[in-house]
Amino acid sequence: MYQGKSIRVSAIGDGFVELCFDRAEEPINKFDARTVAELKEAVAVIAASPGLRGVLATSAKEVFVVGADITEFGEKFKLPHTELVEDVRSSNEAFVALEDLALPTVVAVDGHALGGGFEFALACALRVMSRKALVGLPEVTLGLFPGFGGTVRLSRVAGPQAAVEWISDGKPRGADAALAAGAVDLVCDSSELRVAALDLLLQAAEGGIDWRAAQERKRKPVDGNGSGRCAGFAQWRARVALASATHQPAALAAVDLMERAASLDRDAALALESEAFARVAHTQAASSLVQVFLSEQLVKKAARRRMQGARPVRQAMVLGAGIMGGGIALTSARHGIPVRLSDPSPKALDGAVTEAARLLARQVKSGRLSAGQSESALRAITPQAGSEGIAAADVLVEAIVERLETKHQVLRALERQLHDGTVLASNTSSLRIDDIARALQRPERLVGMHFFNPVSSMQLVEVVQGSATSDEAVATAVAYACAMKKTPIVVKDGPGFLVNRVLMAYTGAALRLISDGADYLAIDRVMEAFGWPMGPSYLQDVIGIDTGSHVADVIAAGYPRRMPLLERDALKLMLAQGRLGQKSGAGFYRYERDAGGRAVKKVDPATQALLATLQPAGPRSFDDEEIVDRLMLPFVVEAAHALEEGVVATPAELDMALLLALGCPAYTGGALKYADWLGLDEVVRRCDAVRAHGPMYEPTPRMRQLAAGGGTFYAQGGF
Repeated sequence: MYQGKSIRVSAIGDGFVELCFDRAEEPINKFDARTVAELKEAVAVIAASPGLRGVLATSAKEVFVVGADITEFGEKFKLPHTELVEDVRSSNEAFVALEDLALPTVVAVDGHALGGGFEFALACALRVMSRKALVGLPEVTLGLFPGFGGTVRLSRVAGPQAAVEWISDGKPRGADAALAAGAVDLVCDSSELRVAALDLLLQAAEGGIDWRAAQERKRKPVDGNGSGRCAGFAQWRARVALASATHQPAALAAVDLMERAASLDRDAALALESEAFARVAHTQAASSLVQVFLSEQLVKKAARRRMQGARPVRQAMVLGAGIMGGGIALTSARHGIPVRLSDPSPKALDGAVTEAARLLARQVKSGRLSAGQSESALRAITPQAGSEGIAAADVLVEAIVERLETKHQVLRALERQLHDGTVLASNTSSLRIDDIARALQRPERLVGMHFFNPVSSMQLVEVVQGSATSDEAVATAVAYACAMKKTPIVVKDGPGFLVNRVLMAYTGAALRLISDGADYLAIDRVMEAFGWPMGPSYLQDVIGIDTGSHVADVIAAGYPRRMPLLERDALKLMLAQGRLGQKSGAGFYRYERDAGGRAVKKVDPATQALLATLQPAGPRSFDDEEIVDRLMLPFVVEAAHALEEGVVATPAELDMALLLALGCPAYTGGALKYADWLGLDEVVRRCDAVRAHGPMYEPTPRMRQLAAGGGTFYAQGGF
C-alpha cells in the first residue's frame, strides 16, 4: 500500500493493515523530517483506502522509535520564532491525522519508544507494551519538552500528575510503571506482543473496546469540559522547581504549559505547545544541552577510532594503594578485569581493600549490584607488597606519590620485568609524561591515564600522549578506559594537560579577585548561582589546598605569562597555616563530620581576617556580573589556547572534558559553547573591558578573527 524509506504500510488480512517503522540501512528508527513526512503520506493512504478495519503499528527494529533526529535541531532551532512555531505545528499534522483516523489503531511497543516514538504511541487509540520495553519523554535532558503533542496527550491519557512527573524528570518507565499510570493498555512478553496487539485490534474493530471514546478523551480538555483548571499544579510546580537544575527552564516551562492547556481542547492545546516549544528551543540551555548530546556521540566515535590497534587487556596491575590507586583497582575489577594492587604498606593495602568492600556493599544495598557480583569484584583484586605477577600484566597503572624522582626510581626498576606488550600508564595529575619517560628504556610504552577523584564515579579519563608515546599505547589505554565504562579523551602532554590547566585559569582568577579585595564568600555565592556545583574556594577545600597549590605551581611554571605565581596567594597563605581544606578540617571553610561521616561545611570567622592580610587596599564589593566575567573569561581564553595548540582535537572533546571532570554548568555546554552562545564579538568586548587585570584576559588572535567574521568554535558540526 505504501513504501517509504522509513515507513511501510502493508495489508495483513481481514481488513487490517500494518504500519511498520523500518528505517532503511540503519539499526534504529527515529523521527527525522523524512519520517514525519512519510507518516503524513502513510496515514493519508490509509485514510483513503476503503474497507479497512484497523491499523497495527509496529517496528522492524529491536527498538521501536528512539525519538527525534537530534542532528536536525541545529538548523531547525536557528529559525525565527514564528517560523519554528509553524514548523512544529506542521509536523504535528501527521500525529493529529493518525489520531483522527476513522478506524482503530493499536501500537505494539518493543524495546524503546522515547520522545517522538512515545508521542506516536500516545496518538494511537490503544497501546500494548512488552515487559522489556521502555517508554518515556526525555526531552528535558536536552533543555526541551515534547513538541509532537506529548504534553497534551499524556496529560489526557495518564492524567496531569503523571504527565508532570514523566515530562519533568525525563526518565524512561518500564512496563509495570506505564501500566499503573494508564499510559499503556496491556503488558505482555515480547514473544506474545504481536498476537496480543492483533487481538486487541480485533476487539476494537468488532466493538468490544470503545476505542472512539479513548481517542475522543484526548480531544477534550483535561477536566473533560474546560470549566476550570485542574487542582494540584501549584504543588507539582513547587516540587519540579526544587528538582530543576540551575538555568534550565524546560521542566518548569512544561508544567506551566500543561496547566494552561488543561482547560483547552486538543487543537488549542497543541497550538499552545508549539508556541511554547519554540520559545524553549531558543534558550541557552537547549542550545547547550543539545550540543552536549551531539558531543557525547562524537566523543564515543573518537574513542572507537582511537582504540583501533589496541592490545587486549586481560590482566591489570596498579602501583600504589592510595585513594586513586585503590579506586582504579576497584573500577578495573568491577568491570571484569582482574587486577593486582601493589603497595609496600600493609596499612595502605588493607585500607584500599576495606574501602573497595565498603563501596561494593553500598552498590549492593542500592540494587546496582548483586551480592555475587560484589564478591566477584572483590576477588578480582589481589593485594600484594611486591611485584609478583607483573610479567602477566597487560597494563601497569602507576598511581604513586607525585614526585618525579620517586616515579623514576620505581618505574626504572620495574620496566625490565614487564613483557614486551605491556603498556605503562601513569595516573599523574601534574607531571609531564615526557619528564617521566626520561627514566625508561622504552618511552614509547608510557602513556598518561589521568583519572579523577573519586574514581568510582568520575567519568573522565585524560589519556595523555607524550612525544614518544606510541599509537598502540594510546589505543590500549583508550580501550582499557572504555572497558571500565569511563569516557577517555586523548590530550597532548603539557603542564596540567587539559582539565587542570583550564581550571587553573578559573581558580587563579578567583585568587586574584580575592587579592583585589573581594569577599571569598561572595565569589562562591555568585559562581554557585551561575551554576557551578561549588564556588572556587569551596572547590579548593574539596580538592585539598596542598594539591591545588602544587598544581598552581606546575601551571605557573608552564604558562608564566598568563598564569604566573601570585604575590598575594590565598592558597599559599592557607597552606602556611596548615589549613588543607576538608582533609584537615579547615581551609577557606571549616568542616565538621555529621553522623554519616560526611564533612559539613561551616563559615569560619578566622578566614576573613586571614585573607584581609592579602588585601592591601582593603575589602571591595564587586557586582555579580563582574565576578562572573573575571572568572569565566580566563576560563574561555585558556580553553581557546588549548584548542589552538592541539592539546585536544575538537571543541566537543574539550568541552566534554570540562563538563565531566569539573561539573562545569551543563547549561553553558562548556567553555567554548558558552563563548559561542555569548557571541565571540561579545566575549572579546568583555575581555577588552577587563584587560587591565592581566594577560589572562587577552583573547587569542583566532578568537579575534572569529569575532570579526561572526564565526564560532562549533562552526563545524555544532550550532
